[in-house]
Amino acid sequence: MKKTTVFLSEDHLIVRKGLKALIELEKDMTVVGEADNGLDAVKMVKHLAPMVVIMDIALPKLNGIEASRKILKENPSTKILVLSAYADDGYIEKMTSIGVSGFLIKQCSPNILIEAIREIRNGNVFFSPMVSDRLKKMDGFSKKTTQALSEREVQVLQLITEGKANKEVAFELEISIKTIEKHRQSIMKKLSIHDVAGLTRYAIAEGIIECNRPKKINE
Repeated sequence: MKKTTVFLSEDHLIVRKGLKALIELEKDMTVVGEADNGLDAVKMVKHLAPMVVIMDIALPKLNGIEASRKILKENPSTKILVLSAYADDGYIEKMTSIGVSGFLIKQCSPNILIEAIREIRNGNVFFSPMVSDRLKKMDGFSKKTTQALSEREVQVLQLITEGKANKEVAFELEISIKTIEKHRQSIMKKLSIHDVAGLTRYAIAEGIIECNRPKKINE
């Protein structure tokens, strides 16, 4: 029997190890990789091509929404199951709009998680009852202005608002400092925000970063 290959994208080590132990108990599943941030998750999934990715939303360096968008674009056969502590309408709308196959709340039982992985592997979708109820009420839900930013600009915005200097952002994204500066200028122009504090407030409101994640302000 071919095992379902699973990749874990979760920044809390104890949660990640718990998920791995739970999944490895199933004879038809195996965990092929782990990442504690969105950037590494995108790179590793591209190389490993797992059947299912379990994706947290609140990830450093690249949040789970943008990481999922890139993974689905580069690996269309990979299925994404969101496992998050957050069930706000904005998160649900954004994740479902990019094509994830499931959305569970972290308070769900282990049996539900295993069932969701199997359903998604078989080509079905799986949403927790709370998420399903909210989806039914979301007709006409307005999309946020983050759509005005390109994928790369959202990545740059997240890293800037996590407190990284241009040099650090350039290193993380493997592009030049000059390019980062251009992206930064473009972001500020598009959003009409011209300071890091304002960008940080915007990123929190858009769900790009957590409000309680420690950040340093470089300027």
